[in-house]
Amino acid sequence: MGRVNILAGFSLVAAALGAATADAGFRTPESLIRNVYAHYGRGSAEYSNGLPRDEETARRFFDPTLRGAWTALDDAPYDFLVQSPTWRLGPISIAIPRRQFDKTDVTVTFDNEGRAVTLNFIVVNGPDGWVISDVESQHDSLRTFLTQFRR
Repeated sequence: MGRVNILAGFSLVAAALGAATADAGFRTPESLIRNVYAHYGRGSAEYSNGLPRDEETARRFFDPTLRGAWTALDDAPYDFLVQSPTWRLGPISIAIPRRQFDKTDVTVTFDNEGRAVTLNFIVVNGPDGWVISDVESQHDSLRTFLTQFRR
């Protein structure tokens, strides 16, 4: 009977840790990217205005070094994640050209209002799951962009 209680205790702890991990970060790099772009659809107001700039969203999607910059963004001329102030996205293609232990590059391509966009997401797997460390466009990076337009 003692072993059953110990195993049940371990299962309960594992379930609690799994639930805590689900609150921040994502299980796979692909899941992270799909959840980012779910905010750029045409549907409910919550999922049509781009990725929100609140603390909870920053905690779920970005590594600790990028969270403050994401929430402090002010007066940016366009949304970096779609490379435009407006969007009507076509299908999103996700490719993983390189995996290195807890760091993965994810190439994302899509059509935004007739213009092809390619971004390279650098995602890391930390204690909370997969989160964004940086995003690179052809001309800039998200970190640099956020620094330019910080409040």
